[in-house]
Amino acid sequence: MSAALIAPAPAVYARESWAEIVKSARMPQFIIPTIALPPAFYALFALAMGQGSAEVATRTLATFGVFAVMGPALFGFGANIAAERESGQLELKRLSPMPAGAQIAAKVAATTVFSMVAFVLLYALGLAGGVVLPAGRWAALIAVHTLAIIPFALIGLGIGYRLGQKGAVAVANIVFLAMAVLGGLWMPIAVLPQAMQALAWTLPSYHLGEIALMAVGKSDAANLWLHAGPLALITLAAALFAWTGERQQAG
Repeated sequence: MSAALIAPAPAVYARESWAEIVKSARMPQFIIPTIALPPAFYALFALAMGQGSAEVATRTLATFGVFAVMGPALFGFGANIAAERESGQLELKRLSPMPAGAQIAAKVAATTVFSMVAFVLLYALGLAGGVVLPAGRWAALIAVHTLAIIPFALIGLGIGYRLGQKGAVAVANIVFLAMAVLGGLWMPIAVLPQAMQALAWTLPSYHLGEIALMAVGKSDAANLWLHAGPLALITLAAALFAWTGERQQAG
């Protein structure tokens, strides 16, 4: 194919990203759990059940921001990749002159956009619930919530490359709920049985939730590496899970 007929790489990335965002926005089964649920649950747990406590609203905002990222990342990568595999779109894109990273970049863009929408809704509810943070802590919280996309997206990729669409949706749902509950995003892990508390240390959701609490000043920042270290190892394992799934698919 003539090079003159191939769009410049930045244009391809931009168009693929926009197409991914539009496609996801037209799927209520994606929009409802990823954008609507986190703010709805936050309103229930932090505002209604929190009885107007700014302390509860602040702590819950930190952990629910991580929860808000999980849906777009797990479903946007896991379920969508699996659907594209089954329909043949994934193979078609691989055979096209599209840059190799455009498809993944598009999903990262869509995940980030929908996560940001959920963040805006959460932060607005948090402000209404009495959350008051200095600018530096807001910046740290936004950074933690945004970077939380990485491990969940990698897990979603690994699921999407290995399972069919129905299987990927089912597994993503299980992982989504398990990481939310066992990771202490909805309630402190101290209320869980001892075995479940131990399991929390193997989950990225738990460590990200604790780091988010540090960002808002509700946990001791001296323990940062106690959570950043395991989180880095878990993220590396998730990257290996995604990479081996992609190699398996390519083979």
